[in-house]
Formats: sequence, C-alpha cells, structure tokens
Amino acid sequence: MEGGQIMVVTIVAIVMVASIIRAVVGGGRRRRHGGDERLEAQTQAENQRLRDEVGELRERLKVLERITVEKENSLSREIESLRDR
Repeated sequence: MEGGQIMVVTIVAIVMVASIIRAVVGGGRRRRHGGDERLEAQTQAENQRLRDEVGELRERLKVLERITVEKENSLSREIESLRDR
C-alpha cells in the first residue's frame, strides 16, 4: 500500500471506532438525560405548529389556484366573445 492509501484506511478506521464509541456512550443527537419528556413535548408542539402552518399554506394555494383558473377562463371567454364580433 502506498502512503495515501494507508492514510485513507486509517481515517476510515478512526471514524468507525469513534462512531461505535459514540453509539455505546450515547453521545448522539438524543441525549438520555432527564429532559427527554420536555424535549419531546417541545418537539410535538413544534410539529403541530408546522402542520397547522402547512395546512394554512395549502388553503392559500388552493385560493390562488382558483383565482388563476378563473382569470384564465374569463380571459378565454372574452377572447372568444371578441372573435364572434
């Protein structure tokens, strides 16, 4: 093996060992301290707020789509009425 290959293998090995240690110790994103319930309640509240916001945005999008379609229909009706003259 050349020096570059050895370095790559060493880096991969270090990352793997660090990942295993992190998983065993519990130093991941979720910490297992006493604040889990409070964190989960905050997460659920944030999820609900985001769901409500997405629902409102969907309603606004429906209104905008309806307005756009109505304008297109009225415009084509006006063009057809002008052609009939």
